Amino acid sequence: MTATADIMQRYRQVMFPAAAPYHGDSPLIAERAKDQYIWDIEGKRYLDFFGGILTVSVGHCNEEITERAITQLQKLQHTSTIYVNESMVQLAETVARLAPGRLQKCFFTNSGTEANETAALAARMYTGSPTIISLRHAYSGRSLLAMSLTAHGNWRLGGVVDPYIKHVRSPYTFRAPAGLSAEQLVELCAQDLEETIATTTQGKIAAFMAEPIQGVGGFIVPPADYFRRILPIVRAAGGLFIADEVQTGWGRTGDKWCGIEHWGVEPDIMTFAKGMGNGSPIGCTIATAEVADAVNGLTFSTFGGNPVTMATTLATLDYMQAQDTPGNCARQGAHLAEKLAEFAAEFPSIGEARGMGLMQALEFVQPGGIEPDAARATAFVDTCKEMGLLLGKGGLYGNVARIAPHLNVAAADMESALDIIASALAEIS
Repeated sequence: MTATADIMQRYRQVMFPAAAPYHGDSPLIAERAKDQYIWDIEGKRYLDFFGGILTVSVGHCNEEITERAITQLQKLQHTSTIYVNESMVQLAETVARLAPGRLQKCFFTNSGTEANETAALAARMYTGSPTIISLRHAYSGRSLLAMSLTAHGNWRLGGVVDPYIKHVRSPYTFRAPAGLSAEQLVELCAQDLEETIATTTQGKIAAFMAEPIQGVGGFIVPPADYFRRILPIVRAAGGLFIADEVQTGWGRTGDKWCGIEHWGVEPDIMTFAKGMGNGSPIGCTIATAEVADAVNGLTFSTFGGNPVTMATTLATLDYMQAQDTPGNCARQGAHLAEKLAEFAAEFPSIGEARGMGLMQALEFVQPGGIEPDAARATAFVDTCKEMGLLLGKGGLYGNVARIAPHLNVAAADMESALDIIASALAEIS
């Protein structure tokens, strides 16, 4: 029995089966990682272009970041939020400086799920309304409230329903009604939002919550005018705008620190997690001062603001600024997008290549149509893995390959990945 088979046999005896690893009968058992590479327990090396679901943002075991984490670990490990530590204040100051608009006050937690929960709480307390509107194909996390906010059937477990969560049409251009232009789709989405507010609420809402690019949904990029058209409707209903930047934040979309900045609107609340801490467990909710101040009861997060996590995250953001990772995302992302568009033109099984910066996707379909082809997407991701490249999957139908390299990816690694992608596409076709 191989080491992989032995560990997986033990894994199945002690772990919830719902936490299923990628790659079916050939899962990757990670043994170590450094910078852009992961090695499995059998010694095989992989180029990582998914980063633990867009979480290892600037390289595995990044030496600059790891050194600062160790220094903090040896100095002060944990106090909870009953005491203040300077790293927490410094991080909050950095986030407030880099975030757009009037966003000013932070609340730290351990994950994107908790960050989104905090955002929903703040919006409800500020407005006095319980109703939150989210998008279909959205993913907001795995808590009961977050699964209600999620409109992605695969990830809504246990029959959870919050009657004050409403879902409206996603600006998913590839799967828009036949013949609709991007502009017409935006109008259809606006009409759907207006009708949802008119028919399922008393005319007032707490918030509209959206990812600038839907992550688990399959890197769905909305049309350029979408948010500018939608937000006046939200404001007229008394609602706040919550931008879920758990996957899009910190330069991944290219040039900007936050994905929503590409659409020229300002959120009232924003959430971060994942790549913000380069793998350290972090969640962050930032809001305008008046919204943050409306959360006027007692609350805390035991591990939120943990000194080691704060120091690690601050080191990550310092590294990103020093290396201009948003600029690198724009440059490398433009090249990646160009090559993926060429693949889409060459292979009929690719319905669409889409994305921004280093958040790119290939949606697989039955050749000649738009019917989702989940089997081919799985075969593609598995074949890339066998060739030494790690990618992700997503989409409501499981038919989207997600490509998200580290934000500091080098040109040589991009070319290596593109060569593997081309070979894998040829093999599965």
